[in-house]
Amino acid sequence: MVRELPFVAWLGLGGNLDDPVESMAHALRTLDAREDTRVISVSPVYRTPPWGKTDQAWFHNACAQIETLLEPLALIATCLEIERTLKRVRLERWGPRIIDIDILAMQDNAGRAIHLNEASLILPHPRIHERAFVLVPLNDIAPDLHICGKTVSEWEADCEHAGIEKAHMDAGWWRK
Repeated sequence: MVRELPFVAWLGLGGNLDDPVESMAHALRTLDAREDTRVISVSPVYRTPPWGKTDQAWFHNACAQIETLLEPLALIATCLEIERTLKRVRLERWGPRIIDIDILAMQDNAGRAIHLNEASLILPHPRIHERAFVLVPLNDIAPDLHICGKTVSEWEADCEHAGIEKAHMDAGWWRK
């Protein structure tokens, strides 16, 4: 019998240095190997234009749904530690990176949204509704998830998708 974990979270993953797809896959495998966390679903990978700071290489982005025993601040600490093990260096906001792992939204196992405004984590992610590179892959795995008064599919339908293309069609890309 599979035990239900107390929290569900949706993660955004991305990068544009070295092999970002392998970095995202490594991050997901690391999370899934933990006793306190299980990866439930993963979107295909998308190739996306840079956002915010546009004079850099295009990104690869994906989203994942996990179940975890980790409370929000412990989960973000775990994600940041995974970034560090993959040699993430933070030089400039929205700049090039080998990996980025964001917690987009989180719920308890009764489906109640967790709202948080801490220095290290804001839930739901404050700019999720502006970012097609998040909304497009998130719509693949959580179209009915409610964020800031709308579903992901409603937000996704209203955002600009120019340049976004699927890079890996197989949702199992991260297990390889």
